[in-house]
Amino acid sequence: MSRPILLVEDAENDIEFALLALKRCGVANEVIVARDGEEALDYLLRRQQYQHRHPGNPGLVLVDLKLPAIDGITVLRTIRATPTLASIPVVVLTGSVMEADIKTTIALGIEEYVVKPMDIQHFIQTMCGIATRCIRH
Repeated sequence: MSRPILLVEDAENDIEFALLALKRCGVANEVIVARDGEEALDYLLRRQQYQHRHPGNPGLVLVDLKLPAIDGITVLRTIRATPTLASIPVVVLTGSVMEADIKTTIALGIEEYVVKPMDIQHFIQTMCGIATRCIRH
């Protein structure tokens, strides 16, 4: 059974864009959508509404940096600081081109930093590449 992908994104259009791209790439993994950093951490740490979810980690986390409640960098730091989560591949999907964000996330061991928005064809190609390199079953 393939492991789910956790998509952490608050913008509805970007959620639909990512889901479409993954579908076009033939990714069959279930995609769990968390609409803010707090919900993402609840899912990852099996808290609140996710306390009874199936055990195991997602095969990939796709995270935006600019999120309500808890930002993406805090989510990433928590993933890397939690031994049971630290090995999950994380890809940043963000509109931020700030050098500080890029350096911080790279230092925290992300797989890739993708700046959005981009045209749909380029985004699909990027997501297919990410899926090929990062999704572990």
